[in-house]
Amino acid sequence: MSQKADITLLEKILANGLITPYFQPIYNLSNGEIYGHEALSRGPMNSTLFSPDPLFTLAQQEGKLHKLELLCREKALSKFAKLSLKGRLFLNVSASLLGSPDHQSGMTLAILNELGLDQKDIVIELSEQHPYDHNGLPRSSVEHYRKMGFQVAIDDLGVGYSGLQLWSELQPDIVKVDKHFIQGIDKDEIKREFVRSILTIAQRLNCTLIAEGIETQQELDQLIEIGVTLGQGYFLGRPVENPAFSTHLYLKKQAQRRSQFQHDHAETVQTLCRPTPCLQETSLLEDASQHFKKQPDLVAVPVVNSKNEPVGVVRRHQLHELFSTPYGRALYEHKPVTNLLSSDILVVESNVSLSSVSTLMTNQEAETFNNEIIVVRDGKFIGTGHLRDLLKRITELKIQNATYSNPLTLLPGNVPIHREVSRRLLANEDFYVAYFDLNDFKPFNDFFGYSKGDAVIQLVGSLIKDIVDPDNNFIGHIGGDDFVVIFGDPLWQQQCEHILEKFANQVKEFYSAETLEEGGVWTKNRQGEMLFHPILSLAIGVVHPNPKQCKNHHQVAERAAQAKKSAKQKGGNNIYLQPNTSSYLLDNAC
Repeated sequence: MSQKADITLLEKILANGLITPYFQPIYNLSNGEIYGHEALSRGPMNSTLFSPDPLFTLAQQEGKLHKLELLCREKALSKFAKLSLKGRLFLNVSASLLGSPDHQSGMTLAILNELGLDQKDIVIELSEQHPYDHNGLPRSSVEHYRKMGFQVAIDDLGVGYSGLQLWSELQPDIVKVDKHFIQGIDKDEIKREFVRSILTIAQRLNCTLIAEGIETQQELDQLIEIGVTLGQGYFLGRPVENPAFSTHLYLKKQAQRRSQFQHDHAETVQTLCRPTPCLQETSLLEDASQHFKKQPDLVAVPVVNSKNEPVGVVRRHQLHELFSTPYGRALYEHKPVTNLLSSDILVVESNVSLSSVSTLMTNQEAETFNNEIIVVRDGKFIGTGHLRDLLKRITELKIQNATYSNPLTLLPGNVPIHREVSRRLLANEDFYVAYFDLNDFKPFNDFFGYSKGDAVIQLVGSLIKDIVDPDNNFIGHIGGDDFVVIFGDPLWQQQCEHILEKFANQVKEFYSAETLEEGGVWTKNRQGEMLFHPILSLAIGVVHPNPKQCKNHHQVAERAAQAKKSAKQKGGNNIYLQPNTSSYLLDNAC
């Protein structure tokens, strides 16, 4: 279609309201519940202006961007009300529209009143691609929305260079991190550090953070591990015209898994949480003073709003300083605690790992460093933790991990392996267990000595660690030359084959040219007989447990040992997958 035809179509769209709202879900990553929907507009189906990029680009070129935005806004609000969608509605607004003559003050509020919607559920989303001070737009235009009860969000944080300046000047309620920093975050430490830093700033400013562009399970799992609690993207849900999104099953499953892991391993901030008295925003400073008198070791009292969400703390030393001034107590004891509220607090969801909490704490600025951790569940206050307890628990876990780790490879030993198998069975996960064992290792050890034997074991361990993807897989070292990998990754076979290929090449370095030419070594057995033993090879026995039938890790271990035995009987570098139809399987119902 020609440019002229596109312009004619655009005029037709504006004249006849030919815009269809699509909605993409935004999920609470901590429990899988719907947090809101972002409204995305589409032009006529099967036309050149169906997609938003050509539609809005042409409208901007023709000077009709603002008219198109207002039409899209009205259509989105009407459809949102008609479908009775859950959560908040995110409306994309080019910031320059707020200062445009096309924009009528109070227009959105009037539409909401007509549709019976609450402005508290509407989020005005300003993109960094359209700076808010464009064309001299004053901050007062943005404040106009906030005063009417709307929330304000910055979209695409990180796209341009003005993001942090925009954040500091606009002070939004919500910040959405651009998909560039989300895509591949599970493989990019720089991106992880960026998001951790942004999360730290957001928590200190009491600002909600949303990760955009989540397209893989690995990205999602990494964001949850970091502590991000809200997200959207194709993995969670694509934009659709008539959404019927409900609780996200994978997120719900992950929440249950974390809860079980927390119960079994006690490695989340939940273990640090202690019941703590808190105050309402309407409470008086005298109430805070009474709390400090009753609990001499209490350093700060959390303050929550009417929804039980933490908004800050009242610190003992600040209250003491205020009351110790002339007439200080008389003047302030009957004033609300908000008069002495410190909002630079660290708020953490109860399912966040201790390592992530440690990172968040150490990222704090020195002048505003906080010793207390405000712990929430789904955003609701449940208690506080302390830096002292965090350090103590991390130290205990390191000692525990050292105790249960194999000293040669520092990989987890039997106890962590059994726990991981039990956890996956309990969570009804689909997983494979691969049992690695060296063929003819004892004769090799006897012939070359334990030093070379240890070196070969370390080679196997390092190959497994280098090749096995750490996402959703667990590597363990039972002892000696026996290793176990618990695969949640469907590409387990490719990784095992890669390990065998690498091992077959690198193990040759332990042999002399003569032994390699002969293909192995001659050694005496216990009866004094000379036996030939070929070059070391690696056997991998694999089982695919059925979580609905396997009762415990003992049954899985027994099956894995049988699979390993079958792999060793085949000889050479090979993989043996225990068939699910085997008599062994039927006999053991697992």
